[in-house]
Amino acid sequence: MTMEKDHRRTLQPAEEPLPVPVTSNDGTRELEETREKDDHDYTELDLENQPTNLHRVRSHVSTHDAAIIHHDRDEHYEQGDEVYDKLPPHRKVIVVSVLSFCAFLAPISSTSILAASPEVVATYNTTGAIFNLSNALYLIFMGLSPLLWGPLGQTYGRKWPLAIAAVTFTAFSAASAAAPDLASYFVFRMLTAFQGTTFLIVGGTVIGDIYRPVERGTAYGCFLSGTLIGPALGPFLGGIIVTFVTWRAIFWLQAALAAVASIAVVFLVPETIHHAKQEQLVGLTRGQKAKKLWSWINPWRVVVLFRYPNLLIAGIASSSLVWNMYSLLTPIRYVLNPRFGLTSPWQSGLFYMAPGAGYLVGTFFGGRWADKIVKKWIKKRGHRVPEDRLHSCLTAMGVVIPTCMLIYGWSIEKEVGGIPLPVIVMFIQGVAQLFCFPSLNTYCLDVMSGKSSEVVAGNYVIRYFFAAAGSAACLPVIERIGVGWFSTISAAFLVLAAAGVWATAKHGGAWRVCMDKDKEER
Repeated sequence: MTMEKDHRRTLQPAEEPLPVPVTSNDGTRELEETREKDDHDYTELDLENQPTNLHRVRSHVSTHDAAIIHHDRDEHYEQGDEVYDKLPPHRKVIVVSVLSFCAFLAPISSTSILAASPEVVATYNTTGAIFNLSNALYLIFMGLSPLLWGPLGQTYGRKWPLAIAAVTFTAFSAASAAAPDLASYFVFRMLTAFQGTTFLIVGGTVIGDIYRPVERGTAYGCFLSGTLIGPALGPFLGGIIVTFVTWRAIFWLQAALAAVASIAVVFLVPETIHHAKQEQLVGLTRGQKAKKLWSWINPWRVVVLFRYPNLLIAGIASSSLVWNMYSLLTPIRYVLNPRFGLTSPWQSGLFYMAPGAGYLVGTFFGGRWADKIVKKWIKKRGHRVPEDRLHSCLTAMGVVIPTCMLIYGWSIEKEVGGIPLPVIVMFIQGVAQLFCFPSLNTYCLDVMSGKSSEVVAGNYVIRYFFAAAGSAACLPVIERIGVGWFSTISAAFLVLAAAGVWATAKHGGAWRVCMDKDKEER
């Protein structure tokens, strides 16, 4: 139904149920027959006096008609978007800032100790390979964590999982700093990882709670700046610290930052979930509650989502980026120090600043680009389809980052270009990754809004297992085949992942329809 700007029209009750356009999961406009007539009387509307953004009609007009009326200036409005207006813009900025700071902690912990790896090896009288194993286990536990925290965030809300994770992350960071032997160091590092991933999973879901789909890319880009700057800035800070004091000070600093994050989460982050599942437990017996809870927090809820090809491909695409990032950052001290004759930890730490600066610069462009592409396709199609967002990352993933990896690897292998060349390509690669992650992560929020926490959790599960593999395998493989060929393997992985993303952008909606239909028939 459309209404011209200056027309006055009297609406009469329809004799037959009115069809109401709604937006389905795949973004298509469908017609859903009304089940009953509206009991309200229709009144005359003077559209000339309506506000510019007509989000809803505050009269006795049928809710069905109100659902389809919106001003043409708000062309990206979708039915139900008013739920994202619960927080004012300045509160949203505060929430995203706090979450970005929290998201900075777990990834920085995964790499800050890399610059001090020889010192840790000497303290515990072990080897570099064993030390890399500890970092791989850290990433594995980051991958296992979403199996629990994703469903919990969907069941009990967002705030208390974030608060518990922040407090326990603080405690385990302090324990890692004080670890008396290698075994306790391993245990506390893994526990720190298990808690820290909560910031990434539940924090990312909060973005979906408070921002409309056409705004999420920009907000997610800001949120992701913490998750990506952390791994790059960590070794730089660690290099400075270990140059002048003991490596244990790295974890004491991490514990102090986590304590600040704990206070910020408790006092500045509100509960944002729209409908927590725990509300359904009211009135049930203890046994019924236990059965219901298990069905909600069962880790299989996360794993089973990979039966959807589009979610599996999105996970593999994210994994290719994380594999590339950790396999690039992990061996820097062992690869670049000998290549350029560097001897001090803080000198090699400077190399980590190149991708870190790229991540920071990309924050201002990548998310906005993803939202711009969504709006472009809305204008083209007339409605939003979640897969359209994926077009925004194809060039960066399939061309820019693989090219940077090839130049980086072979310039080191063949000893050409000096220091500037690898620094430049690491910076460009950092910018390009911020054109990929907001697109892929926001797609996980959009594609199944009712299961956003589980979908995001599944994406992080698969990506951190690949990160662990890259972290553990990079140094032995580089020693065997050289950094050039290892970078070539990483580049090929990215190209194949980009091809899968292209196929998902083109066919993902149809895949989901087929999977849902098959599920209904079972």
